[in-house]
Amino acid sequence: MTILVTGARGNVARALVGQLLDARQDVRAAGRDPSRARLPDGVDVVAADLARPGSWDAALNGVTKAFLYAGTAGLGGFLSRAGGLAQVVLLSAAGADPTSEDAITRAHGEAEQAVRDAGIPWTFLRPGGFAANRLLWTEPIRTAGVVRDPFPGSHSALIHEADIAAVAACALTASGHLGAEHTLTGPESLTVRRQAELIGLATGRPVRVEVQDLDDYRRELTTAFEARGLGAVGSADVVEARIRRLAALVDRPQPTTETVQDVTGRPARDFAEWAADHAADFG
Repeated sequence: MTILVTGARGNVARALVGQLLDARQDVRAAGRDPSRARLPDGVDVVAADLARPGSWDAALNGVTKAFLYAGTAGLGGFLSRAGGLAQVVLLSAAGADPTSEDAITRAHGEAEQAVRDAGIPWTFLRPGGFAANRLLWTEPIRTAGVVRDPFPGSHSALIHEADIAAVAACALTASGHLGAEHTLTGPESLTVRRQAELIGLATGRPVRVEVQDLDDYRRELTTAFEARGLGAVGSADVVEARIRRLAALVDRPQPTTETVQDVTGRPARDFAEWAADHAADFG
């Protein structure tokens, strides 16, 4: 059984490849630029792009299951070639709903619906917020020891990418996950200020938080999305949806789930552990 992991450059994909290799699974990784994937030696890495449906034919050869990010652009072309798969594990988002007024949850809901419509057995992973998104803070923390954010009191229960990968690995290799919708969070809800403080503790350098001008934040967020090649995800609607969501979370602790524990048998890693794992990224 060969498992295809798409989005090979992504934090979750890299963690998943490592965990599947540790479990002695046959893994193939696919991405637009395999040379930048930074995967272990010996991993079969192929070039494939959702914008070029034909590029998936070779990537899917001999594959029985696949891990897929919920990018809607070109998703239909991939699914049309993946009809023989026994399972797709789709990395979606909490609250995914194709009828939602929120552009983020609507886009992920549309991706889920496309998988359902394709008739391929599926498992949906629905994380709330990714701890790895805090890597956007690396440059200002390295250079000035500062985090600039328009909503320092905004709460989130961020999840470690290794925990998302662990749930994905279980879904791909164990029974009982077909048709499951796994909502994933970290074990605690923390404000932006507290997250910055924990990164400072992990690096041994204090990190201060400054309130960022909202227009500056819009420009920074749009640039970050485009740099990561997220295309439609960087649209104005999605940027504004994110801003509304963060504003609504000020002083509002978020609920957490026990899904990581239930699926993997171990508790979810907290943000302090994520910060320690990425201390070198922040210098």
